[in-house]
Amino acid sequence: MPRVKGGTVTRKRRKKVLKLAKGYFGSKHTLYKVANQQVMKSLQYAYRDRRQKKRDFRKLWITRINAAARINGLSYSRLMHGLKLAGIEVNRKMLAELAVSDAQAFAELANAAKQQLDK
Repeated sequence: MPRVKGGTVTRKRRKKVLKLAKGYFGSKHTLYKVANQQVMKSLQYAYRDRRQKKRDFRKLWITRINAAARINGLSYSRLMHGLKLAGIEVNRKMLAELAVSDAQAFAELANAAKQQLDK
């Protein structure tokens, strides 16, 4: 059987990795071995951070809601409990947006929550 060198397949695989490593600093975008290690690590970070992004945004929304709730004389947990008792179903993303951009509307929601808590 004749010997098969497989150079084109190897070159294609290496070019694919180096293309993914485009823009990396130093030898990480030129040397195959270093670039391959960095691409593998980068893909791990990308996979992990797609999930962490959801956690980070939820934390940010809760922080913003808490700050606005305290301006209106409530804690975050009491506000959320009052809204639940009032039957107001607004997700945290929209509450945070109201807290930042429309303080008057947030104050009305906070008052509705207060009224339910006082009953």
